[in-house]
Amino acid sequence: MTISERITQDITAAMKAREGHRLSTLRMMKTAIKNKEIDKRGPLDDQEAMAVLNTLIKQRNDSIEQFTKGGRKELADKEAAEITIIEDYLPKAAGAEEIATVVRATISEMGSPTMKDMGAVMKNSMAKFVANGTRVDGKVVSETVKKLLSGGS
Repeated sequence: MTISERITQDITAAMKAREGHRLSTLRMMKTAIKNKEIDKRGPLDDQEAMAVLNTLIKQRNDSIEQFTKGGRKELADKEAAEITIIEDYLPKAAGAEEIATVVRATISEMGSPTMKDMGAVMKNSMAKFVANGTRVDGKVVSETVKKLLSGGS
């Protein structure tokens, strides 16, 4: 069953259970995927659907940051709840330790890269995560690469 089919099924279940917040989040996810399908002029595979959902999570994280700065905790909590629902449809995210391990392995495979080689290290590290089907935040990977290339442990 594809991600889109799962979302459609869960929309029906949320309607029957009268789960308003879950229903609105699922509808938002379905709309975002449908808009991407329209742009692509064809159906999305699961990888493309996951990319759309990752974008939605990034948007929610930015909103949480802005709401927190603005003192709107109730809106930040609503966005955090939406992230939890969206993450149910994605593979588990890599933790900081797992990211550091993969980046260290990439650096050792490349010999002794310098800060000038950061782009290549990032590209190779991200390729490993994609190959494993693991979800990562590029910003966290970038910070880890910087830290390890600049001599951090």
